[in-house]
Amino acid sequence: MNETYFRRSTGGDADLAALVRLRDEAARWMIGRGVTGQWQPGELDVDHFRRIVRSGEVWLAEAGGRVVGAWELWWEDEDAWGPREPEAGYVHRLMVDREAGGPGTGRMLLRAAERRVAERGRHLVRLDCLAGNARLTAYYLDAGYRVVGHKAGKPQPGGAPAKSFTLLEKDLRRPASGAPRTRPDGAGNVGSGGAHRA
Repeated sequence: MNETYFRRSTGGDADLAALVRLRDEAARWMIGRGVTGQWQPGELDVDHFRRIVRSGEVWLAEAGGRVVGAWELWWEDEDAWGPREPEAGYVHRLMVDREAGGPGTGRMLLRAAERRVAERGRHLVRLDCLAGNARLTAYYLDAGYRVVGHKAGKPQPGGAPAKSFTLLEKDLRRPASGAPRTRPDGAGNVGSGGAHRA
């Protein structure tokens, strides 16, 4: 089995193409399972991911020489959460290559994102998912998140119509039963430099 490495994208052409591919594949996978209101293929292009690289962070997971997953990490998200103290990291577009990633890849990416948030000295991880997507909400609840609210009419990237979302949050100081504990010494961190092994 190939080891998985994480690295922060610098916005190069190959990274941007891989991100668009992952997003479109994830959209098709969801549509194929009846989740039609969340993502559509072609909604986001390289310009979207280039903007996020400049304003936040985009992380890639690689295994066997292939990008097998990615996520965006923002340090504020007023559209969904309103003005907040700088206590959280906001995970967006958690994406997995379902052919190359293997079982458990999504959970591994989520844990890496949580470690990165803890590295920045923040103790909350926040994310949202389409209201009514019970399967995805259950996935995050199983990962130790809890529903803390709802946001109606959240603006969407690419000019897509506004949608309603369920807001979820995880307090890294109080890991859920059975969830891996985030160590205060940062061991196993994602890092902000080059590639790191999972």
